[in-house]
Amino acid sequence: QVQLVESGGGLVQAGGSLRLSCAASGRTFSSIAMGWLRQSPGKEREFVAAITRSGGTRLIAASVSGRYTISRDNAKNTVYLQMNNLKPEDTAVYYCAGKLGDDSRLSNPKTYTDWGQGTQVTVSS
Repeated sequence: QVQLVESGGGLVQAGGSLRLSCAASGRTFSSIAMGWLRQSPGKEREFVAAITRSGGTRLIAASVSGRYTISRDNAKNTVYLQMNNLKPEDTAVYYCAGKLGDDSRLSNPKTYTDWGQGTQVTVSS
C-alpha cells in the first residue's frame, strides 16, 4: 500500500497561482503512476492530471490545459501540480492518487488504488 500526503492548498485570488505537492511512501515511487483529481461540493470526483511512472508521459484535463502542469521527482518521492491563472471554478478539494505498476487508464478516477486525504483549494473572484 502507498501512503500519500498532499500539501500546498489554500485561498488565492482569481488569476493567482498555487503549487500542490504530494509525498509518497510505502512503495518504490518510480513504480507508481500518479494523478491529481478534484471534487467540488455536489459533483463527482474528476480527473485533473496524471503522469506515468517514468515521467515521460503527462495527461491534462481539457478544463485546465495551458494553466496546470504536473511533474514528479522520483528522487524525492514527490509529485507536483503547478496551478496558474486560477479561476473560481477551480475551487475544490484536490486529491493525489497512485496506481502501482501500471500506466494505463490514468484519466479514469476509478483506476487509482491509493489516495491522499485531500487538500482544499479555494479561488476567490
